[in-house]
Amino acid sequence: MKILNSTPRQDGYWMPAEFERQDQIWMLWPFRPDTWRDGGKPAQRAFGEVAEAISAFEPVTVGVCAEQYDHCRSQLPQKVRVVEISYNDAWMRDVGPTFLINGKGGIRAVDWDFNAWGGLEGGLYFPWDQDQRVAQKVCEMEEIDFYQTRGYILEGGSFHTDGQGTVLTTEMCLLNPNRNPHMDRESIEKMLLEYLGAQKVLWLRDGIDPEETDGHIDNVACFVRPGEVACIWTDDPENPYYHQSREAYRMLCSFTDARGRALKVHKVCLPAVAVRTPSDFAVDHTRYALPRRPGELCSASYLNFLLVNGGVILPQYGDENDALAIKQLSEIFPDRKIVGVPTKEIAYGGGNIHCITQQQPSIHHLNDGK
Repeated sequence: MKILNSTPRQDGYWMPAEFERQDQIWMLWPFRPDTWRDGGKPAQRAFGEVAEAISAFEPVTVGVCAEQYDHCRSQLPQKVRVVEISYNDAWMRDVGPTFLINGKGGIRAVDWDFNAWGGLEGGLYFPWDQDQRVAQKVCEMEEIDFYQTRGYILEGGSFHTDGQGTVLTTEMCLLNPNRNPHMDRESIEKMLLEYLGAQKVLWLRDGIDPEETDGHIDNVACFVRPGEVACIWTDDPENPYYHQSREAYRMLCSFTDARGRALKVHKVCLPAVAVRTPSDFAVDHTRYALPRRPGELCSASYLNFLLVNGGVILPQYGDENDALAIKQLSEIFPDRKIVGVPTKEIAYGGGNIHCITQQQPSIHHLNDGK
């Protein structure tokens, strides 16, 4: 395992799409009392249910801090691998490595620079020093060479790729001055393409979580197969994300991908009732994390799902639209089993299933990538 001095594009590597075959899923165990209520126990149950659902389709590895190791091991099925890792919070999508392939049996990864979604200008907690080491630790365990982008901030939940040269992201997040203030839009896009091995960026304007991640794409839209995307949607003008969903849909319908295809856009409902932290919600208030209080709007989206081999692990909120979301995803993915998991507790912490997972792709597939 070594840190590489070139770039993925130079070496012929790219990030495959999430709908391609995977070798395993990586997660981290929640424990922060200033993020997760009741000492993290409700969130731990939700994370455990997510890990168990994934393990029915493919291997899962869960990283956990030393103090929580015994408890975590006792809460997860034996077929879920548990490893000791130091970290600041449990968002593996954003702190873990982005894996790359070259279509010839090679696998590498990118270790993005991370500043807890904004650093000292709007970040969610301090410090994030242990999060900065997670990607390298994962690569060490898997004996995978990796690239580093020190000085270029990026989180895994801020982009999606189709594995064929197209990247989807939002201006709200990547152009936020609390990420890369020393870079203009062109430079930010160039780095994104260079390290994902892609050719074209499709920019949506806004996400739906400006107070959390500054607008990650994984709550708004994603690729479901080449030339096709799913997008959040609501017909309810009282829904807090009514305007964002319509704007995202309109823009996606106007885009073409890196291969010149006009995108086919699938609508996926939002919860009928906006998810908010409950009236008895309470976490520890510390000077090291953004305060979380009762009644706060959560960025609850059914699109924050995880694609696994032969399945979709889908958030469920105890909402009347839960069944509709399962139906819509079944129609989008007729060859996959849709598995709903209750994830309100994860939403209360600021994310969902996609945010707490990171896929490691299989090196044995036929996608030519370009």
